[in-house]
Amino acid sequence: MKNLDLKKVLGIIGFILRCPICGFRNNLETMKVVDSEQVEGTPDARLVIHSDCQKCQGSVMFTIGVMGPEITSAAAVTDLTLADTQRLRDLDPITANDVLTIHKAVQKFKGDFKKAFKR
Repeated sequence: MKNLDLKKVLGIIGFILRCPICGFRNNLETMKVVDSEQVEGTPDARLVIHSDCQKCQGSVMFTIGVMGPEITSAAAVTDLTLADTQRLRDLDPITANDVLTIHKAVQKFKGDFKKAFKR
């Protein structure tokens, strides 16, 4: 099987997708691949893409799944910049222990934000 032609897929997606904020049509120049993985020897792939709208300056992140002839996509409006997405991509995933630590801290929180964020 041949490899996935990313430029072709992004061109198709850009033609179809519109900015969820203002409706402006996305184009290839505004889309940047943040993360991707491809099943070796197949065209099957998963892409995470960040796009800034040229009209309203809104940002959208979306995931594209390619499995054979099927292409699926899910999008979310975000306030993350492209640099944010690249920086956060390299962080370790949040663990169950991280969630429990935050939960305990919130339970103890008494509403004093100045004290909570003081170093």
